[in-house]
Amino acid sequence: MTAQGKMVTLDVTDLAFDGKSVAHLDGKVVFLKGGLPGETVEAEIVRSKPRYDQGVVRRIIKKSELRIDARCSHFEHCGGCTWQDLKYEQQLSYKQKQVADCLERLGGFDTVEVKEIMGVDDPFWYRNKMEFSFHVAEDESMCLGLHERGHFDRIFDLEKCYLQSELSNEIVAWVRQFVTSHNIPAYDVKTHDGYMRFLVIRQGVRTDQTMVNLVTNLGAFPSSEMLVEHMTGAFPQITTIIHNQTGKLSNVAVGEIEDVLYGPGYIEEKLFDCRFRIRANSFFQTNSLQAERLYGVAFDMLQPEPTDRVLDLYCGAGTIGILLADRVDRVVGVELVEDAVTAARENAALNGIENISFHQGHVRDYLKSQRNGEEKFSALIIDPPRAGLHPKAVKRIIEMQPEKLLYISCNPSTFARDAKSFGQAGYDLPAVQPVDMFPHTMHIELVGRFFRN
Repeated sequence: MTAQGKMVTLDVTDLAFDGKSVAHLDGKVVFLKGGLPGETVEAEIVRSKPRYDQGVVRRIIKKSELRIDARCSHFEHCGGCTWQDLKYEQQLSYKQKQVADCLERLGGFDTVEVKEIMGVDDPFWYRNKMEFSFHVAEDESMCLGLHERGHFDRIFDLEKCYLQSELSNEIVAWVRQFVTSHNIPAYDVKTHDGYMRFLVIRQGVRTDQTMVNLVTNLGAFPSSEMLVEHMTGAFPQITTIIHNQTGKLSNVAVGEIEDVLYGPGYIEEKLFDCRFRIRANSFFQTNSLQAERLYGVAFDMLQPEPTDRVLDLYCGAGTIGILLADRVDRVVGVELVEDAVTAARENAALNGIENISFHQGHVRDYLKSQRNGEEKFSALIIDPPRAGLHPKAVKRIIEMQPEKLLYISCNPSTFARDAKSFGQAGYDLPAVQPVDMFPHTMHIELVGRFFRN
């Protein structure tokens, strides 16, 4: 008999990698939305599978000592934060445990040292970029805010978010009022009618520069001169305003046509001694201060030498390679996204870096082109997407036999899988360093260095 639809009383024992809590029912694991370890909850089983059930916590019968009051009034229905009701030191503890579990369970590593996770000084106000969505509500009014948890097509009006800055909250409220008062229609993701789609705010934490990027359906922005005049008057901290247009149906805040309404069309951020120019559609680490810590520990683990020739795979806008270039002989970056490669070349020139070059294309194609070993690399840096490395890419990297292999990962499970392959090929992994880039979420970053034995 299936448990689906039943209301059950459960004891929560753990947290899972994807942010869900863990309980057990009749010998099966139950993954729950809501609940913290140490709590007794009443939950509804919403899906039953042969090996596990999924449920939603409907009522907390006994609260955990780890539970705190979430600071944000939107926490219960916002999709941004998962663990704001969990003490920060416990968030770090569970993230470290999940890294160790993935290494042991998926990678077969039981002797790798998992160093103490690097937390942040302040778990709020840390994001340098936020995307806010326009939406047509059920009463046909316009709202501007964030996604409800688990729903791509539901947006709530944001009052205050604690992840970016106070300035960001004020800009959201101002833009909502401007769009409403000028009767500019919001885009409807179901009918694809309307105009306003996204508001994206980017900030240079070290430079105090602010970008406002308005992403709309196709067509010139109405009252754009008035928008610029009034917005910059209200917020002199804004250094550039961008208008991106897109006719694509996908719900992504990236434009096909870009117009600079005010300022230079970019902001800049500093990491260590380098400056990075960030445009509306550029990728850049979302937590500037913690990115410095991440890269700092990565370079300490890599131990670069002046004779090293470094291949930087999935290099994005070239941040890692540019920061590393003055410590090594040469860096080659490989990245699929053309705009990212353009940004990487621009940032290399901005910092006067001449011993770095960038190749635009698939990593697997670049690795395939190097089969004959035209260029020897003593060190590889890998910073792949969440899916990790393709098996063919792993195979080719092993064939290249680099002495040093630095792997930066945003997904401990795919890191563990790939690490197992490198281990079987004769590479040692003495330690990994978890880094918390995104407090109050289940996301974990980690760095590991492999040695060829």
